Amino acid sequence: MAVDLEPQLLEVLACPCPQHAQLRPGLADDPQADYLTCTSCGRAFPVRDGIPVLLLEEAVEGPAPGASGEG
Repeated sequence: MAVDLEPQLLEVLACPCPQHAQLRPGLADDPQADYLTCTSCGRAFPVRDGIPVLLLEEAVEGPAPGASGEG
């Protein structure tokens, strides 16, 4: 199941890491995953029962910044 959050909520949510970058739905390799991924550090935060869990200790480490090739 893909993350289904209001677009206005996605605009204001940010990664709790020091860079505070915007989050995008899904994982780098699975856009349909129930995660929000930081556009800066690559950490992925789970979305449980429609609620984003933005705790660094719950995050899944992602690829290094810029490794995704997106631009």
